[in-house]
Amino acid sequence: MNIAELLFLAAIWGASFLFMRVGAPEFGPVPLIALRVGIAALVLLPVMRSAAARSHMRSKAWPLLVVGVANSALPFSLFAYSTLHVSAGFDSILNATTPLWTGLIAFLWLKAPMSRAQALGMLVGMIGVITLVWDKIGEGLPSVWLAIGAVLLATLSYGFAINYSKTRLAGVPPFVVAFGSQFFATLVLLPLAICYWPTAAVSATAWYAVLALGVVCTGVAYAIFYRLLEHAGAAYAASVTFLIPIFGVIWGALFLHEQVTVTMLLGCLIVLFGTALATGKLNLMRLLKS
Repeated sequence: MNIAELLFLAAIWGASFLFMRVGAPEFGPVPLIALRVGIAALVLLPVMRSAAARSHMRSKAWPLLVVGVANSALPFSLFAYSTLHVSAGFDSILNATTPLWTGLIAFLWLKAPMSRAQALGMLVGMIGVITLVWDKIGEGLPSVWLAIGAVLLATLSYGFAINYSKTRLAGVPPFVVAFGSQFFATLVLLPLAICYWPTAAVSATAWYAVLALGVVCTGVAYAIFYRLLEHAGAAYAASVTFLIPIFGVIWGALFLHEQVTVTMLLGCLIVLFGTALATGKLNLMRLLKS
């Protein structure tokens, strides 16, 4: 059952890049994401029925605000912006650098020990990123480079949020963190969304995309993720990172007819290999001895 849920979660989160690429051109990045997190907060609202959940929400309001910005409002908006200029599959591959930033921030900020294998994994992961963007060098378009920078900043923000949550939200029920982060992300983005609300009529397709983002890719996805955390453990749930690019590339190719290049696939493999080393999912010494 756990493997089915893991695959379903990867498919959902892989599809989020597809829906952002569909919705962002019409809504604009900020209004699209304001709707996404607002809808997700409504989906997750039932978790606040208990007095204990509401107490956690009040006592941890500031950390939840920080996580709401760093784990949702900022990175979601950056990803939505990037989909205006690069493919959904490309975005989903760069998203796999999140564990690399998480490990680096833990090492620099929390003084967490880093093994040689982890350091090697980070180096390999960065080589994978360079390989991945190599095709874009020849295009020479500033908008493409800004999009790539936005994605890497988004994954850096994810890495900060993960480490911050470990230090400031320990003991808070995961579903309270999920709701609280979406609630505060909505409050932060709402004024900007009103300012940048599209003046032209938005198509039904774009509305379907934002509903899918809010309900399925955020609300339902969080429920599945935290269920996996509870039943299978953090390491198992985190392994979804390795599956998201596969689905991201597949959905982009199937529904948006995005081109999948050899360089793109090679970069994906190198990024995932480096991430596996950096997170301890792959033991290089054991691999060499076998």
